[in-house]
Amino acid sequence: MTQFIDFGLAAPLTKTLDELGYTTPTPIQAQAIPMLLEGHDLLGIAQTGTGKTAAFTLPLLHMLNASQKEGQRPAKSVRGLILAPTRELAVQIADSVREYGKLLGLRSVHVLGGVPINKQIRQLEKGTDILIATPGRLEDLMQQKAVTLNHVTHLILDEADQMLDMGFIHALKRIARALPKERQTLLFSATMPTEIEKLAQDFLRTPKKVSVAPVSSTAERVNQSAYFVKQKDKAVLLARLLKDREVQRSIVFTRTKHGANRLVGQLDKANLDAVAIHGNKTQNQRQKALNAFREGQCLILVATDVAARGIDIPEVSHVFNFDLPEVPEQYVHRIGRTARAGRSGEAVSLICDQERHLHRAIERLTNVTLSTLPLPDGFTQDLKDAPAEMSTSPRDRRKAEFKQKADGEGGQRRNKSRGGRPPRGGKSGGGNSSSGGQPRQNRARNGNSQGGGQNKSGGGRPRRQRNS
Repeated sequence: MTQFIDFGLAAPLTKTLDELGYTTPTPIQAQAIPMLLEGHDLLGIAQTGTGKTAAFTLPLLHMLNASQKEGQRPAKSVRGLILAPTRELAVQIADSVREYGKLLGLRSVHVLGGVPINKQIRQLEKGTDILIATPGRLEDLMQQKAVTLNHVTHLILDEADQMLDMGFIHALKRIARALPKERQTLLFSATMPTEIEKLAQDFLRTPKKVSVAPVSSTAERVNQSAYFVKQKDKAVLLARLLKDREVQRSIVFTRTKHGANRLVGQLDKANLDAVAIHGNKTQNQRQKALNAFREGQCLILVATDVAARGIDIPEVSHVFNFDLPEVPEQYVHRIGRTARAGRSGEAVSLICDQERHLHRAIERLTNVTLSTLPLPDGFTQDLKDAPAEMSTSPRDRRKAEFKQKADGEGGQRRNKSRGGRPPRGGKSGGGNSSSGGQPRQNRARNGNSQGGGQNKSGGGRPRRQRNS
């Protein structure tokens, strides 16, 4: 198939694709759509950016449109179920479903965690043709009997390998037990580990297989490079690169959620506006950050790997790996956020000594050698001029804070233990020796000479006797 019109899709779908400027299908679309229209189960190996959302959405819309019956949508029912691992990917798929199917009259709903569930329950009361969901929230709705899955005719698992990485395998199996056995199932994954093969056996029946752009392939239009720099100097270097390079819109990846928040603060010290997105953010916060990034209100998005898949923003010119990922496959997904929709892009990694083994693993996987770039002119001066919050590592800052706190507490303890006592050799209370005004040695002698060694001026505490 060389043109979308050759697939024989419903006329409203063809018209919409023509309006969107879709003429030539991508390789996965050309291979998968005819198989799906014939009713086959499908196992697709394809990374993000290959056009797989349209590859499963277009035939799903066509088939549901052909089988829909006027006025017959049972309460709480679903006919097409799409499961995605992250909220961002679920929202993106829902947008594609609405965009492609806007002339068909089919009803779609997306449900995900991080937002109130009551509104979603109300949306499902009248039933829906297509439900896009994250596994956890779908299970919540099933437990509350807000949705029934016995009318599902089509099941799609997108980014199945990531769902397994996120621990959704048991949820997927429980959801599958609630579905009719007679259904068409599509499973898309970026990799083919043993767990995916087992999952395919459990979910698919004599499936067709399509493999496009294996995970070890990185985008040909992405220029990949690296700087070797100390961990504590990364934030200063990143700020310099964000200012000096031709950066239109960039995503910066960190390894941890706290690291993402900290980096946003460091960039703010350098007068760079950035927003963070990670698992600790509420769904409203995550969506607000994505919308600001997509609409150009903020041009720097700092993210953990929760955003490595599912963000489809063609205008991302640069991806920065502030931290290299522990799993080398994630590097491929990260840099796939740029060079989309026929554009070129830049992927820049900041690598410290502790990450050299991760660097080697990435190069082995991708079979690409990252070009090493020299540190910018004047970078040493940047380090001198940078605020302390940027030019010191988190570990060094914690040490300094601990030392400062310890010194402060030590001084307080010393002052408290003296209890306002005058310097040694001084007297207080008119020279009354029992009042604590005499030197320590004299007080000790007086105490030993009274009452069998009792130090009366010291509060009656017996003095330890030495054996001679």
